[in-house]
Amino acid sequence: MAAMNLVQLTRLAEQTVAATRKKLPASLQAASKNVPVTCLDWPSDEVLGDEFEPDILGLFIGPSHGTPTDESQGLPPQILLFIGNLWDFAEADPKAFCDEVRLTYLHELGHYFGWDEEDLAARGLD
Repeated sequence: MAAMNLVQLTRLAEQTVAATRKKLPASLQAASKNVPVTCLDWPSDEVLGDEFEPDILGLFIGPSHGTPTDESQGLPPQILLFIGNLWDFAEADPKAFCDEVRLTYLHELGHYFGWDEEDLAARGLD
């Protein structure tokens, strides 16, 4: 298969997230629509800070589901997917890329629902 560019990979990731959302249980599906997904080429230094490695695949930011929010709390809930890292992790294989986008999205969505790493592992989202 020919190399894919960032626009093609982003479109593929967005399609994968949309398909994944449709397969969620109804109770999670409705809440998942409150969490926008942004596809970025790579994580910025600002996103990484001192906490994350440069090869991070995704990140949930903002308050978790059910947490009262107001403008003083900063950014609203959102999921960031880092397309370049996901593509590298998948070793430039489109099927592996889609599988990893799906798993990363579900993992970060789990953080939105307040699940910690143990909860995510118990659900197969680690």
